[in-house]
Amino acid sequence: MDKVKWLQEQVKQNPEDAQTHYWLGKELAEKGSWLEAIQSFSMGAIHCSDENLRAEIINEITNASVQLQQGKPSDAAPALSEDISPKVDGHPIPEEVEQSRKWMDRSSKLKVINGGGEQKQEKSTLSQVTFADVAGLDELKKTIHLRIISPFFNQGLFAKFRKKAGGGVLLYGPPGCGKTFIARATAGECSAHFYPVHITDILDPYIGVSEQNLKAIFDKARFQKPSIMFFDEVDTIGFNRAKSSANTRGMIDTLLAEMEGIDTSTDQMLVIGATNMPWDVDNALKRPGRFDRLIFVAPPDEKAREQIFQLKLEGRFAKSIDVAKLAAQTEFFSGADIENVCELAVENVLAEILTTGNERPICMEDLLNVLKTQQPSTLEWLRTAKNYVKYANQSGLYNDVEQYLRKHRRQI
Repeated sequence: MDKVKWLQEQVKQNPEDAQTHYWLGKELAEKGSWLEAIQSFSMGAIHCSDENLRAEIINEITNASVQLQQGKPSDAAPALSEDISPKVDGHPIPEEVEQSRKWMDRSSKLKVINGGGEQKQEKSTLSQVTFADVAGLDELKKTIHLRIISPFFNQGLFAKFRKKAGGGVLLYGPPGCGKTFIARATAGECSAHFYPVHITDILDPYIGVSEQNLKAIFDKARFQKPSIMFFDEVDTIGFNRAKSSANTRGMIDTLLAEMEGIDTSTDQMLVIGATNMPWDVDNALKRPGRFDRLIFVAPPDEKAREQIFQLKLEGRFAKSIDVAKLAAQTEFFSGADIENVCELAVENVLAEILTTGNERPICMEDLLNVLKTQQPSTLEWLRTAKNYVKYANQSGLYNDVEQYLRKHRRQI
């Protein structure tokens, strides 16, 4: 028996079974019968009590409606100009569905325009950045490939070992070392929708609205799997509840529930958080199942610093710059520190030109003179982390930092 006919028989026997209506709609959509698929999905939505299934049905209705409005050919679907019987499988169509059908009949006169939700999806263009755009950090890239990217591309293999693709990853380290850029590049490597979440997208002065905003962002990412959500400065949202105020407690609890709760899942949805202060993030967020993978983003090594200097000086009026020598003299400098060195050198040269009237390029001496007055901004963070590693690393969360500090203990 044809699968569609079999499902139609099941619908007749169980007219209130939302699952059956859903699968019938899927089969009709595959055959190009968009209108019948919409009717079947609509019946499923009416009888559905499962919120996750209802959301999936609504998504299917949207997709089928777009296909119908675009005038995709359909052998099984009747022409829009014909009179369509107001029944599905012998059952009367509810008034809401009949109104939807009549609206579809006029779809040829209408155009699909982008609403507010579509405009927010433009943020996913950030995922065009890949690891090829990231200078150095080879060891970090290997770690991210193993822990994050491989599960996205080898879901069958990981499923055999009951290892899901998705979950939570917390990037931490000194400020200015490229945590945000690494997150964007990770999304690009995974070919996934990228949703950067800002604190201004969530916070609202009215009680309960911030929690609703946070839940809505997670729901949107779940509808666009595979997807990657990025929370920059996640400690502002997931601050330690023992130190937070009563006003922010509900938002932290919502974040905990959305990452792993009774009726929520992050399968095929990766949540990346970045913070300069991982010790201020609530411990419940750092447990297995939520941000269960903590990755230390260290200051760039010498090879990375050389590439960063080259990138920051590219296109500038410069002459005879030895980037290898500059990289050797900027131990512990972050990417932001290196950019600041280049900017200060440019400012000094421009000030000299404006004073003397003699135009000249940036030379090696200009950069070396700036380096004499600058200190790496990462040292303060590393010395703070040294105390946390020494007195608050019983669980081993900061072992990566401990190894880095042990390697450079004479300089810090």
